[in-house]
Amino acid sequence: MGNRQRIFIIGSVAAIVVLAILVAAYNQLGVYHPNISSATTERNLLVVTSVDPIANMIKNVGGDKVDILKIVPDNSDSHTFKLSVTDDIIIRTRADLVIINGLNLETTIEDSAGHSDNPKLRILKLADRTIDREQWVFDNSFPERDGNPNPHLWLDVQYAINYVKLIHDELSMADPNNAQYFDSNAERYLQRLEKLDLSILEAVQTIPQENRKLVTYHDSLPYFANRYGFEVIAAFQPASFGEPTSDEISRIVAQIKAEKVHAIFASEVFPNVITEQIASQTGVEVVRTLRDDVLPGDLGASQHTYVGLMVTDVRTMVAALGGDASVLEEIDPRNTYDINSLA
Repeated sequence: MGNRQRIFIIGSVAAIVVLAILVAAYNQLGVYHPNISSATTERNLLVVTSVDPIANMIKNVGGDKVDILKIVPDNSDSHTFKLSVTDDIIIRTRADLVIINGLNLETTIEDSAGHSDNPKLRILKLADRTIDREQWVFDNSFPERDGNPNPHLWLDVQYAINYVKLIHDELSMADPNNAQYFDSNAERYLQRLEKLDLSILEAVQTIPQENRKLVTYHDSLPYFANRYGFEVIAAFQPASFGEPTSDEISRIVAQIKAEKVHAIFASEVFPNVITEQIASQTGVEVVRTLRDDVLPGDLGASQHTYVGLMVTDVRTMVAALGGDASVLEEIDPRNTYDINSLA
Protein backbone atom coordinates (compact mmCIF):
# COMPACT_ATOMS: atom_id res chain seq x y z
CA MET A 1 0.00 0.00 0.00
CA GLY A 2 1.42 3.40 -1.01
CA ASN A 3 1.82 6.43 1.25
CA ARG A 4 -1.02 8.28 -0.46
CA GLN A 5 -3.40 5.38 0.16
CA ARG A 6 -2.36 5.22 3.82
CA ILE A 7 -2.92 8.95 4.23
CA PHE A 8 -6.31 8.71 2.55
CA ILE A 9 -7.42 5.84 4.80
CA ILE A 10 -6.17 7.55 7.96
CA GLY A 11 -7.92 10.78 6.96
CA SER A 12 -11.14 8.93 6.21
CA VAL A 13 -11.09 7.15 9.56
CA ALA A 14 -10.47 10.46 11.36
CA ALA A 15 -13.38 12.07 9.53
CA ILE A 16 -15.67 9.19 10.48
CA VAL A 17 -14.63 9.46 14.13
CA VAL A 18 -15.28 13.21 14.17
CA LEU A 19 -18.67 12.71 12.50
CA ALA A 20 -19.58 10.05 15.06
CA ILE A 21 -18.66 12.39 17.90
CA LEU A 22 -20.79 15.14 16.39
CA VAL A 23 -23.76 12.84 15.84
CA ALA A 24 -23.63 11.61 19.44
CA ALA A 25 -23.26 15.12 20.80
CA TYR A 26 -26.04 16.58 18.67
CA ASN A 27 -28.36 13.75 19.61
CA GLN A 28 -27.69 14.45 23.28
CA LEU A 29 -28.65 18.05 22.67
CA GLY A 30 -31.76 17.03 20.78
CA VAL A 31 -30.89 19.30 17.87
CA TYR A 32 -29.21 17.01 15.36
CA HIS A 33 -31.14 16.43 12.13
CA PRO A 34 -29.04 14.03 10.00
CA ASN A 35 -31.41 13.96 7.03
CA ILE A 36 -32.56 17.58 6.99
CA SER A 37 -30.62 20.63 5.88
CA SER A 38 -30.56 23.30 8.59
CA ALA A 39 -30.40 25.89 5.83
CA THR A 40 -33.95 25.07 4.76
CA THR A 41 -35.51 23.95 8.05
CA GLU A 42 -36.32 25.95 11.14
CA ARG A 43 -34.44 24.84 14.19
CA ASN A 44 -33.69 26.26 17.61
CA LEU A 45 -30.68 28.43 18.18
CA LEU A 46 -27.82 26.46 19.70
CA VAL A 47 -26.35 28.58 22.49
CA VAL A 48 -23.11 27.51 24.13
CA THR A 49 -22.45 28.75 27.65
CA SER A 50 -20.29 27.90 30.64
CA VAL A 51 -21.83 27.70 34.12
CA ASP A 52 -25.23 26.86 35.61
CA PRO A 53 -26.40 30.37 36.62
CA ILE A 54 -25.82 31.79 33.15
CA ALA A 55 -27.36 28.74 31.47
CA ASN A 56 -30.45 29.19 33.62
CA MET A 57 -30.71 32.89 32.73
CA ILE A 58 -30.52 31.99 29.04
CA LYS A 59 -33.23 29.36 29.51
CA ASN A 60 -35.56 31.80 31.24
CA VAL A 61 -35.32 34.18 28.29
CA GLY A 62 -34.99 31.65 25.46
CA GLY A 63 -37.46 29.08 26.83
CA ASP A 64 -38.19 26.30 24.36
CA LYS A 65 -36.87 28.34 21.42
CA VAL A 66 -33.20 27.72 22.29
CA ASP A 67 -31.03 24.67 22.86
CA ILE A 68 -28.29 25.20 25.43
CA LEU A 69 -24.97 23.43 25.69
CA LYS A 70 -23.48 24.10 29.14
CA ILE A 71 -19.78 23.35 28.97
CA VAL A 72 -18.68 23.25 32.64
CA PRO A 73 -19.89 20.01 34.28
CA ASP A 74 -21.71 20.13 37.60
CA ASN A 75 -19.42 19.98 40.64
CA SER A 76 -16.42 21.07 38.54
CA ASP A 77 -14.23 24.11 39.12
CA SER A 78 -15.18 26.68 36.49
CA HIS A 79 -11.74 28.30 36.81
CA THR A 80 -9.73 25.20 35.91
CA PHE A 81 -12.00 23.12 33.64
CA LYS A 82 -10.69 21.74 30.35
CA LEU A 83 -12.69 21.85 27.14
CA SER A 84 -13.49 18.39 25.78
CA VAL A 85 -12.85 17.46 22.14
CA THR A 86 -16.60 17.04 21.57
CA ASP A 87 -17.44 20.45 23.00
CA ASP A 88 -14.68 22.07 20.97
CA ILE A 89 -16.04 20.53 17.75
CA ILE A 90 -19.60 21.65 18.52
CA ILE A 91 -18.50 25.21 19.26
CA ARG A 92 -16.47 25.44 16.06
CA THR A 93 -18.98 23.79 13.72
CA ARG A 94 -22.47 24.01 15.15
CA ALA A 95 -22.97 26.83 17.67
CA ASP A 96 -25.02 29.90 16.74
CA LEU A 97 -24.17 31.92 19.85
CA VAL A 98 -21.58 31.71 22.60
CA ILE A 99 -22.78 33.48 25.73
CA ILE A 100 -20.30 33.40 28.59
CA ASN A 101 -19.45 35.38 31.70
CA GLY A 102 -16.16 36.78 30.44
CA LEU A 103 -13.49 38.61 32.43
CA ASN A 104 -11.18 35.74 31.46
CA LEU A 105 -13.22 33.06 33.23
CA GLU A 106 -13.74 30.93 30.10
CA THR A 107 -10.68 31.48 27.92
CA THR A 108 -10.78 27.94 26.45
CA ILE A 109 -14.33 28.52 25.19
CA GLU A 110 -13.27 31.87 23.74
CA ASP A 111 -10.30 30.26 21.99
CA SER A 112 -12.52 27.56 20.48
CA ALA A 113 -15.08 30.10 19.27
CA GLY A 114 -12.27 32.13 17.76
CA HIS A 115 -11.49 29.19 15.47
CA SER A 116 -15.10 28.60 14.46
CA ASP A 117 -15.99 27.61 10.91
CA ASN A 118 -19.07 29.82 11.22
CA PRO A 119 -18.21 33.42 10.27
CA LYS A 120 -21.53 34.58 11.75
CA LEU A 121 -20.89 33.09 15.21
CA ARG A 122 -21.34 35.80 17.84
CA ILE A 123 -19.66 35.81 21.24
CA LEU A 124 -21.30 37.69 24.11
CA LYS A 125 -19.17 38.26 27.21
CA LEU A 126 -21.69 39.37 29.81
CA ALA A 127 -19.42 40.73 32.53
CA ASP A 128 -17.33 42.69 30.02
CA ARG A 129 -20.54 44.40 28.87
CA THR A 130 -21.76 45.03 32.43
CA ILE A 131 -18.87 46.76 34.20
CA ASP A 132 -15.85 48.70 33.00
CA ARG A 133 -12.25 48.42 34.14
CA GLU A 134 -12.67 50.93 36.96
CA GLN A 135 -15.25 48.60 38.54
CA TRP A 136 -13.12 45.48 38.42
CA VAL A 137 -12.37 43.88 41.79
CA PHE A 138 -9.02 42.26 42.57
CA ASP A 139 -8.54 40.18 45.70
CA ASN A 140 -6.75 37.20 47.21
CA SER A 141 -7.85 34.67 44.60
CA PHE A 142 -7.69 37.21 41.76
CA PRO A 143 -4.70 39.51 42.42
CA GLU A 144 -4.12 42.55 40.25
CA ARG A 145 -0.61 41.36 39.33
CA ASP A 146 -2.17 38.56 37.27
CA GLY A 147 -4.48 40.93 35.42
CA ASN A 148 -7.60 38.77 35.82
CA PRO A 149 -10.33 40.48 37.86
CA ASN A 150 -12.79 38.58 40.01
CA PRO A 151 -15.45 37.34 37.54
CA HIS A 152 -18.35 36.50 39.91
CA LEU A 153 -20.68 39.35 38.94
CA TRP A 154 -23.79 37.15 38.78
CA LEU A 155 -23.97 36.96 42.60
CA ASP A 156 -25.01 40.63 42.56
CA VAL A 157 -28.60 40.42 41.33
CA GLN A 158 -28.44 43.89 39.82
CA TYR A 159 -25.60 42.71 37.60
CA ALA A 160 -27.59 39.55 36.82
CA ILE A 161 -30.45 41.78 35.70
CA ASN A 162 -28.09 43.40 33.19
CA TYR A 163 -26.95 39.94 32.08
CA VAL A 164 -30.57 39.04 31.31
CA LYS A 165 -31.11 42.21 29.31
CA LEU A 166 -27.98 41.49 27.26
CA ILE A 167 -29.09 37.89 26.72
CA HIS A 168 -32.52 39.08 25.58
CA ASP A 169 -31.02 41.49 23.08
CA GLU A 170 -28.62 38.87 21.70
CA LEU A 171 -31.29 36.20 21.28
CA SER A 172 -33.65 38.67 19.62
CA MET A 173 -30.95 39.73 17.18
CA ALA A 174 -30.04 36.14 16.34
CA ASP A 175 -33.65 34.97 15.99
CA PRO A 176 -35.91 37.95 15.20
CA ASN A 177 -38.84 35.67 14.36
CA ASN A 178 -39.10 34.80 18.06
CA ALA A 179 -38.31 38.26 19.41
CA GLN A 180 -41.79 38.75 20.85
CA TYR A 181 -41.50 35.43 22.70
CA PHE A 182 -38.14 36.51 24.13
CA ASP A 183 -39.67 39.87 25.11
CA SER A 184 -42.43 38.33 27.21
CA ASN A 185 -40.09 35.80 28.83
CA ALA A 186 -37.55 38.47 29.74
CA GLU A 187 -40.22 40.76 31.16
CA ARG A 188 -41.52 38.09 33.55
CA TYR A 189 -38.04 37.03 34.57
CA LEU A 190 -36.80 40.57 35.18
CA GLN A 191 -39.76 41.25 37.46
CA ARG A 192 -38.78 38.18 39.51
CA LEU A 193 -35.15 39.31 39.71
CA GLU A 194 -36.07 42.85 40.79
CA LYS A 195 -38.17 41.41 43.61
CA LEU A 196 -35.34 39.07 44.57
CA ASP A 197 -32.84 41.93 44.72
CA LEU A 198 -35.07 44.01 47.03
CA SER A 199 -35.78 41.01 49.27
CA ILE A 200 -32.07 40.30 49.70
CA LEU A 201 -31.47 43.92 50.68
CA GLU A 202 -34.28 43.69 53.23
CA ALA A 203 -33.06 40.39 54.68
CA VAL A 204 -29.49 41.65 55.09
CA GLN A 205 -30.74 44.69 57.02
CA THR A 206 -31.91 42.32 59.78
CA ILE A 207 -28.31 41.21 60.45
CA PRO A 208 -26.60 43.25 63.20
CA GLN A 209 -24.18 45.65 61.52
CA GLU A 210 -21.18 44.24 63.36
CA ASN A 211 -21.97 40.75 62.07
CA ARG A 212 -22.01 41.60 58.35
CA LYS A 213 -18.58 40.09 57.75
CA LEU A 214 -17.86 37.32 55.27
CA VAL A 215 -15.09 34.72 55.41
CA THR A 216 -15.09 32.18 52.59
CA TYR A 217 -12.87 29.53 51.08
CA HIS A 218 -13.10 30.91 47.52
CA ASP A 219 -13.19 34.62 46.68
CA SER A 220 -16.61 34.66 45.01
CA LEU A 221 -18.51 37.33 46.95
CA PRO A 222 -16.93 40.78 46.43
CA TYR A 223 -19.63 42.11 44.07
CA PHE A 224 -22.34 40.53 46.23
CA ALA A 225 -20.81 42.16 49.31
CA ASN A 226 -20.62 45.58 47.66
CA ARG A 227 -24.27 45.44 46.62
CA TYR A 228 -25.79 44.13 49.84
CA GLY A 229 -23.64 45.76 52.53
CA PHE A 230 -21.20 43.07 53.65
CA GLU A 231 -17.48 43.26 54.25
CA VAL A 232 -15.30 40.45 52.91
CA ILE A 233 -12.80 39.80 55.69
CA ALA A 234 -10.87 36.90 54.17
CA ALA A 235 -10.87 34.16 51.56
CA PHE A 236 -8.55 31.20 51.96
CA GLN A 237 -7.88 30.07 48.40
CA PRO A 238 -4.86 31.73 46.77
CA ALA A 239 -4.54 32.77 43.14
CA SER A 240 -3.00 29.39 42.25
CA PHE A 241 -6.34 27.75 43.22
CA GLY A 242 -4.32 25.52 45.52
CA GLU A 243 -4.15 25.71 49.30
CA PRO A 244 -2.86 28.60 51.48
CA THR A 245 0.55 28.34 53.11
CA SER A 246 0.99 27.94 56.86
CA ASP A 247 1.91 31.65 57.16
CA GLU A 248 -1.22 32.64 55.27
CA ILE A 249 -3.33 30.41 57.51
CA SER A 250 -1.84 32.04 60.60
CA ARG A 251 -2.69 35.51 59.28
CA ILE A 252 -6.25 34.45 58.45
CA VAL A 253 -6.75 32.95 61.92
CA ALA A 254 -5.52 36.15 63.57
CA GLN A 255 -7.77 38.28 61.36
CA ILE A 256 -10.85 36.18 62.10
CA LYS A 257 -10.24 36.49 65.83
CA ALA A 258 -9.60 40.23 65.63
CA GLU A 259 -12.74 40.86 63.57
CA LYS A 260 -14.90 38.59 65.79
CA VAL A 261 -16.28 36.81 62.77
CA HIS A 262 -19.44 34.76 63.40
CA ALA A 263 -19.23 32.17 60.62
CA ILE A 264 -16.94 30.72 57.96
CA PHE A 265 -18.72 29.93 54.71
CA ALA A 266 -17.43 26.87 52.91
CA SER A 267 -18.72 25.11 49.83
CA GLU A 268 -20.49 21.77 49.85
CA VAL A 269 -19.18 21.31 46.33
CA PHE A 270 -15.47 21.64 47.27
CA PRO A 271 -14.97 20.67 50.91
CA ASN A 272 -11.38 20.98 52.16
CA VAL A 273 -9.40 20.35 55.32
CA ILE A 274 -8.01 23.90 55.48
CA THR A 275 -11.43 25.31 56.32
CA GLU A 276 -11.83 22.79 59.13
CA GLN A 277 -8.33 23.58 60.40
CA ILE A 278 -9.02 27.31 60.54
CA ALA A 279 -12.37 26.71 62.21
CA SER A 280 -10.78 24.58 64.91
CA GLN A 281 -8.17 27.26 65.62
CA THR A 282 -10.73 30.08 65.83
CA GLY A 283 -13.74 28.31 67.34
CA VAL A 284 -15.92 29.78 64.58
CA GLU A 285 -18.82 27.81 63.08
CA VAL A 286 -18.37 26.46 59.55
CA VAL A 287 -21.36 26.67 57.21
CA ARG A 288 -20.69 24.10 54.49
CA THR A 289 -23.53 24.70 52.02
CA LEU A 290 -22.60 27.90 50.16
CA ARG A 291 -22.54 27.75 46.34
CA ASP A 292 -21.55 30.20 43.65
CA ASP A 293 -21.98 28.49 40.27
CA VAL A 294 -23.75 25.19 41.02
CA LEU A 295 -27.52 25.25 41.40
CA PRO A 296 -29.13 23.73 44.51
CA GLY A 297 -31.31 20.63 44.40
CA ASP A 298 -31.63 18.01 41.70
CA LEU A 299 -32.31 18.82 38.06
CA GLY A 300 -36.01 19.64 37.76
CA ALA A 301 -36.40 20.66 41.41
CA SER A 302 -38.10 24.02 42.00
CA GLN A 303 -34.99 25.50 43.60
CA HIS A 304 -32.63 24.27 40.84
CA THR A 305 -32.48 27.76 39.32
CA TYR A 306 -30.41 30.94 39.56
CA VAL A 307 -33.13 32.46 41.78
CA GLY A 308 -33.07 29.32 43.91
CA LEU A 309 -29.29 29.62 44.22
CA MET A 310 -29.52 33.19 45.50
CA VAL A 311 -32.38 32.47 47.89
CA THR A 312 -30.57 29.42 49.32
CA ASP A 313 -27.24 31.22 49.75
CA VAL A 314 -28.69 34.37 51.30
CA ARG A 315 -30.96 32.43 53.63
CA THR A 316 -27.89 30.47 54.79
CA MET A 317 -25.77 33.58 55.34
CA VAL A 318 -28.45 35.61 57.07
CA ALA A 319 -29.32 32.81 59.49
CA ALA A 320 -25.66 32.14 60.37
CA LEU A 321 -24.99 35.84 61.03
CA GLY A 322 -27.96 36.41 63.31
CA GLY A 323 -30.54 37.87 60.94
CA ASP A 324 -34.05 37.00 59.77
CA ALA A 325 -34.42 35.75 56.19
CA SER A 326 -38.18 35.16 56.30
CA VAL A 327 -38.77 37.80 53.59
CA LEU A 328 -37.16 35.38 51.12
CA GLU A 329 -40.05 32.96 51.62
CA GLU A 330 -42.04 35.27 49.34
CA ILE A 331 -39.68 34.58 46.43
CA ASP A 332 -40.79 31.85 44.05
CA PRO A 333 -37.56 30.16 42.88
CA ARG A 334 -39.11 28.43 39.87
CA ASN A 335 -38.28 29.24 36.27
CA THR A 336 -40.58 31.86 34.76
CA TYR A 337 -40.49 30.83 31.10
CA ASP A 338 -42.74 27.84 31.74
CA ILE A 339 -46.19 29.40 32.08
CA ASN A 340 -47.70 26.12 33.21
CA SER A 341 -45.34 25.91 36.18
CA LEU A 342 -46.60 29.28 37.46
CA ALA A 343 -50.27 28.31 37.69
